[in-house]
Amino acid sequence: MKPTVPTKPTVPTKPTVPAWLRGRSELGVGALLFLLGVLVLTDALTLDATVTGRGPVGPATVPLVVGCGLLLVSVLLTVDVLRGGRGEAEGGEDVDLTEPADWRTVLLLAGVFLGFAVLIGPVGFPVAGALLFWGAAYALGSRHLPRDPLIAAGLSLLTYAVFDRLLGVPLPGGPLMGVI
Repeated sequence: MKPTVPTKPTVPTKPTVPAWLRGRSELGVGALLFLLGVLVLTDALTLDATVTGRGPVGPATVPLVVGCGLLLVSVLLTVDVLRGGRGEAEGGEDVDLTEPADWRTVLLLAGVFLGFAVLIGPVGFPVAGALLFWGAAYALGSRHLPRDPLIAAGLSLLTYAVFDRLLGVPLPGGPLMGVI
């Protein structure tokens, strides 16, 4: 009689990654950028705008530039990774990962953005924008109460003037529409 040899239970093996692909996770980023570029270009090329109605620079101009840029960056990144290039690890920021998140600041900023979204219709961009800029500065730690609201109001009015008057992007003026 032969002695029986105990058999080891079979353990499922992990799928192996090809050797040339190990340590090259940046290829995934390159593929993602490429797909995003194709998506942006496809969307930009399917926009329906006539040349006479839009002028020489139309609504597809910026998406076309961004899509081409995404494709270019994806190709350059992929070539760099395949030639042996590696991304550098972060040198070190002034962030202590053992400290908990500052949820107060996050919630204050979320409230400021939500308030801006609610107020932009009834009070217009200049007032809602000033509250947005001042609220964001306050949430991020600025405590110069006489100066911050003035800077926020100036920045909001400047932004409104640039977008509404110079660029032709209509922003709601609210009650200040006749004044500005």
